[in-house]
Amino acid sequence: MKFGLFQTPYTRPERSPLETFTWAVDQAVAAENAGFSEFWAGQHFTLAWEAIPNPEMVLAAAARETSRITLAPGAHLLPYQHPAGLASQTSWLSHIAEGRYILGVATGVNPIDAQFHGLKNRADNLAMSIESLDIMEQVWSGEPFEYVGQYWTAAFPAQNDTHQLRDLRPHGGSMRIAMAGASPNSTSIQCAGSRGLIPLSFGGSPELVANHWENYLAGARETGRQDGLDRGIHHIAMEVFAADTDAEAERIVKEGPIGHAWREHLVPNEQGRARRAGIAPVWDSNSSMDELIRHKMVVGSPDTVAEKLQALIEKSGGWGTTLVFGHDFIDDPSPWNHSMELLANEVAPKIGSDVK
Repeated sequence: MKFGLFQTPYTRPERSPLETFTWAVDQAVAAENAGFSEFWAGQHFTLAWEAIPNPEMVLAAAARETSRITLAPGAHLLPYQHPAGLASQTSWLSHIAEGRYILGVATGVNPIDAQFHGLKNRADNLAMSIESLDIMEQVWSGEPFEYVGQYWTAAFPAQNDTHQLRDLRPHGGSMRIAMAGASPNSTSIQCAGSRGLIPLSFGGSPELVANHWENYLAGARETGRQDGLDRGIHHIAMEVFAADTDAEAERIVKEGPIGHAWREHLVPNEQGRARRAGIAPVWDSNSSMDELIRHKMVVGSPDTVAEKLQALIEKSGGWGTTLVFGHDFIDDPSPWNHSMELLANEVAPKIGSDVK
């Protein structure tokens, strides 16, 4: 199994933008030094707890400070930015990273971000995202085009004597793209399958992982892409923390930044999301932190974390890359950086590589 860091970031609202930015870039370096294969930076426009509106700034800075780790926005919210501009910017960044780049995209789940961009609801977000991807692929082809769609209009002219136009093709000629989904029966994950994109699932329950892979296969069958698919492409973002002993790991999570983020942001946010959707919440607001740690996270010594991940793999059918949610250990990074080192050097070798 490969490990990556998903720097959402869950930084405290009182942190300044500079503190959040600096921490994110420093964490890309720490993740590479620990042996992680990927570093992802989230995009949210309005949330105080997840305050990176332009992850490309973090990734560009990280590209200067790293040499091996793959960098990725997680994810650019397609309905909220013009696809031609985003295609140009991300292509440029793929060259800055010299190919160490995956473009993460998503339809956007936060209703406030939608309102912020003038959308009264998110009913058209998936259709807007699909049209956005269509335009972006035309931009990356490097060929002249004109596109008039339901949501977007874009064009790129042929070269002429008046203006010298730059090559808009990504590094290596093609763009690796991952599409994120969080809900069961995710239409975004199905769309990823139909377009041959990397599936990125938020939440590590075996039921969700298995469901999303079936959604992915269903989408792949729609366009005849199902042959030769390997679960190793599946990325799962989840809560994982390791320390030298089970007791120490649970104490650090309960008393430190991870427990604080769950109490103050994640659990209340989940209650609101479920209430708006008219469904049962994933996390019960009456659950104790001990219950959440033991049943909704993967926490413990390297042996315990490996056992828990192996059990999830066996129940779900497996996946290839675990993206660990990053947290605000700005005041004392040592427990967090040690956790990444344990995951890369002690947990990963213990986990079977075969997935069903």
